[in-house]
Amino acid sequence: MLWPMLAIALAFCGIAVLGVLAVRVFVEVRRLSRQIAESSHRINRAVADLERAAGPLATQVDSVLHRD
Repeated sequence: MLWPMLAIALAFCGIAVLGVLAVRVFVEVRRLSRQIAESSHRINRAVADLERAAGPLATQVDSVLHRD
């Protein structure tokens, strides 16, 4: 009778540990997804800034090249 009860107790502890680890993974995935979204927004802002900064430079280069 001792061995079946011990097996059930160990199985319950194992499932509890797996549940705790699943919750931790879920929390970390949510945090990672927020960081990825924030990084994506920052990259998009940097791309827009780069395009705005490159516009006048491109017109200057075009005028220098076609001055011949």
